Amino acid sequence: QVQLVESGGGLVQPGGSLRLSCAASGSIFRPYDMGWYRQAPGKQRESVAIVTWRLNTNYADSVKGRFTISRDNAQKAVYLQMNSLKPEETAVYYCWVRIDDSITWGRGTQVTVSS
Repeated sequence: QVQLVESGGGLVQPGGSLRLSCAASGSIFRPYDMGWYRQAPGKQRESVAIVTWRLNTNYADSVKGRFTISRDNAQKAVYLQMNSLKPEETAVYYCWVRIDDSITWGRGTQVTVSS
Protein backbone atom coordinates (compact mmCIF):
# COMPACT_ATOMS: atom_id res chain seq x y z
CA GLN A 1 0.00 0.00 0.00
CA VAL A 2 1.53 3.28 -1.13
CA GLN A 3 1.14 6.31 1.11
CA LEU A 4 2.09 9.90 0.35
CA VAL A 5 3.22 12.61 2.72
CA GLU A 6 3.47 16.23 1.63
CA SER A 7 5.55 18.94 3.23
CA GLY A 8 6.74 22.44 2.55
CA GLY A 9 3.52 24.41 2.74
CA GLY A 10 3.14 27.56 4.76
CA LEU A 11 2.55 31.28 4.67
CA VAL A 12 4.30 33.32 2.00
CA GLN A 13 3.93 36.88 0.80
CA PRO A 14 2.69 37.64 -2.71
CA GLY A 15 5.56 37.27 -5.14
CA GLY A 16 7.33 34.85 -2.86
CA SER A 17 8.37 31.24 -3.37
CA LEU A 18 7.74 27.89 -1.78
CA ARG A 19 8.93 24.37 -2.53
CA LEU A 20 6.57 21.53 -1.84
CA SER A 21 7.78 17.98 -1.37
CA CYS A 22 5.93 14.70 -1.45
CA ALA A 23 7.42 11.35 -0.58
CA ALA A 24 5.88 7.96 -1.23
CA SER A 25 6.28 5.08 1.18
CA GLY A 26 5.84 1.47 0.22
CA SER A 27 7.16 -0.47 -2.72
CA ILE A 28 6.36 0.50 -6.29
CA PHE A 29 7.22 -2.00 -8.98
CA ARG A 30 5.41 -0.43 -11.91
CA PRO A 31 6.02 2.79 -13.83
CA TYR A 32 4.19 5.59 -12.14
CA ASP A 33 3.19 9.18 -12.77
CA MET A 34 3.14 11.82 -10.06
CA GLY A 35 1.68 15.26 -9.76
CA TRP A 36 0.03 17.99 -7.79
CA TYR A 37 -3.51 19.25 -7.50
CA ARG A 38 -4.79 22.13 -5.45
CA GLN A 39 -8.12 23.10 -3.98
CA ALA A 40 -8.92 26.63 -2.97
CA PRO A 41 -11.75 27.41 -0.55
CA GLY A 42 -15.09 27.08 -2.28
CA LYS A 43 -13.54 25.88 -5.53
CA GLN A 44 -13.08 22.58 -7.28
CA ARG A 45 -9.82 20.72 -7.11
CA GLU A 46 -7.63 21.55 -10.11
CA SER A 47 -4.56 19.96 -11.60
CA VAL A 48 -1.42 22.05 -11.19
CA ALA A 49 1.37 19.94 -12.67
CA ILE A 50 2.17 16.40 -13.74
CA VAL A 51 5.43 14.54 -14.31
CA THR A 52 5.14 11.16 -15.99
CA TRP A 53 7.37 8.17 -15.54
CA ARG A 54 8.96 9.19 -18.86
CA LEU A 55 9.72 12.60 -17.29
CA ASN A 56 7.25 14.42 -19.47
CA THR A 57 5.73 17.40 -17.69
CA ASN A 58 2.47 19.25 -18.05
CA TYR A 59 1.30 22.39 -16.28
CA ALA A 60 -1.88 24.31 -15.79
CA ASP A 61 -1.80 27.41 -17.96
CA SER A 62 -2.05 29.60 -14.90
CA VAL A 63 1.25 28.37 -13.47
CA LYS A 64 3.39 27.96 -16.60
CA GLY A 65 6.67 29.80 -16.29
CA ARG A 66 6.35 30.12 -12.51
CA PHE A 67 6.03 26.55 -11.20
CA THR A 68 8.39 23.66 -11.83
CA ILE A 69 7.65 20.04 -11.09
CA SER A 70 10.40 17.49 -10.66
CA ARG A 71 10.83 13.99 -9.30
CA ASP A 72 13.44 11.80 -7.71
CA ASN A 73 12.76 8.17 -8.50
CA ALA A 74 15.34 6.90 -6.02
CA GLN A 75 13.44 8.71 -3.26
CA LYS A 76 10.02 8.09 -4.79
CA ALA A 77 9.44 11.79 -4.39
CA VAL A 78 7.93 14.63 -6.34
CA TYR A 79 8.57 18.32 -5.84
CA LEU A 80 6.85 21.53 -6.82
CA GLN A 81 8.86 24.72 -6.93
CA MET A 82 6.45 27.64 -6.87
CA ASN A 83 7.67 31.14 -7.67
CA SER A 84 5.89 34.47 -7.97
CA LEU A 85 3.00 33.21 -5.91
CA LYS A 86 -0.32 35.04 -6.02
CA PRO A 87 -2.96 35.42 -3.30
CA GLU A 88 -5.47 33.52 -5.41
CA GLU A 89 -3.17 30.50 -5.25
CA THR A 90 -3.95 30.06 -1.60
CA ALA A 91 -5.13 26.47 -1.41
CA VAL A 92 -4.49 23.03 -0.07
CA TYR A 93 -2.00 21.34 -2.36
CA TYR A 94 -2.27 17.58 -2.79
CA CYS A 95 0.23 15.28 -4.39
CA TRP A 96 -0.79 12.09 -6.11
CA VAL A 97 0.75 9.02 -7.64
CA ARG A 98 -0.81 6.97 -10.43
CA ILE A 99 0.22 3.35 -10.88
CA ASP A 100 -1.63 1.80 -13.81
CA ASP A 101 -5.23 2.95 -13.18
CA SER A 102 -4.90 3.36 -9.43
CA ILE A 103 -4.43 6.83 -7.94
CA THR A 104 -3.30 7.49 -4.39
CA TRP A 105 -3.59 10.92 -2.80
CA GLY A 106 -1.69 12.62 -0.07
CA ARG A 107 -3.46 14.45 2.74
CA GLY A 108 -2.49 17.85 1.45
CA THR A 109 -0.43 20.78 2.63
CA GLN A 110 -1.76 24.28 3.10
CA VAL A 111 -0.25 27.12 1.09
CA THR A 112 -1.33 30.61 2.06
CA VAL A 113 -0.25 33.59 -0.02
CA SER A 114 -0.92 36.76 1.91
CA SER A 115 0.75 39.93 3.05
